[in-house]
Amino acid sequence: MSIGNKLKIAICGKSGLVGSKLEELFGSQHNSVVGVKIRDNTSVEDVAAQIDKCDVLINLSGTTILAPWSDEYKKKLYSSRIDTTKKLVDAIALCKEKPKLFLSSSAVGIYESNRSHGDDSESYENDFLSSLCRDWEAEAKKAENFGVRTVAMRFGVIYSKEGGAMSKILPPFKMGVGGKLGGGEQMVSWIHIEDLLRAILFIIKTPAINGPVNFTSPYPISNIEQTYILGEILNRPTFFGVPAFMIKLVFGEGARVILDSKEVDPTKLLENGFAFYYEKFEDAIKEIVE
Repeated sequence: MSIGNKLKIAICGKSGLVGSKLEELFGSQHNSVVGVKIRDNTSVEDVAAQIDKCDVLINLSGTTILAPWSDEYKKKLYSSRIDTTKKLVDAIALCKEKPKLFLSSSAVGIYESNRSHGDDSESYENDFLSSLCRDWEAEAKKAENFGVRTVAMRFGVIYSKEGGAMSKILPPFKMGVGGKLGGGEQMVSWIHIEDLLRAILFIIKTPAINGPVNFTSPYPISNIEQTYILGEILNRPTFFGVPAFMIKLVFGEGARVILDSKEVDPTKLLENGFAFYYEKFEDAIKEIVE
């Protein structure tokens, strides 16, 4: 999928998995791609100079969520998302030529567990991660005050050959010591990196899409189903599960990212005609492990 007209695209968080893949994709289509560098001491005026005249601004900033959450680490999770996003929006206000589209990251962790959610669901979980996502999105939404179309990209678990969650999941399975995580009943809302990239291109070309958008496959799957499929495809045993208490011992409060059940549907993408390459988990995994 191509954008069509050549664009100037600014990416904050260009060095991560999604950012590096986007740079490669946009560059291959002869668009101009610039990386936005923001440090604690970076002035809003400096950020404005970096993003002025860009057509699309993509915010992928944020310290990794999959880590033990000490009080100090939770502060980093918050500041790396909310403070950076606030600085970007303040910079948009100063731009002489503002972005036409602001795509800002969020996560399906915003949603209440153990029920199904479309993009417009406002049933949010009462925990740190959901609160983080809500504050993150609220900060990004302020860009609308300056006439900028704004989309909150609520990412599910991202699967890719090059990294992401699969880089942590696959090695134990390949060694024959993989298994379910906790009870295994928790639903996992996921997306293949190729579909995530294509969805971003699709949104750029579809002006009707704004607000929160679920970046997830139409077929969420339970952890125990994932475990079975991985075992089948890799031809490995899957009875070495990891008990919930061990995950909590390692990650503390951050274990919720692994153990909470999130069942999310990509309603806006589907309603607007987006077609997934990898709808089913088994198809995504076959591409990743081949």
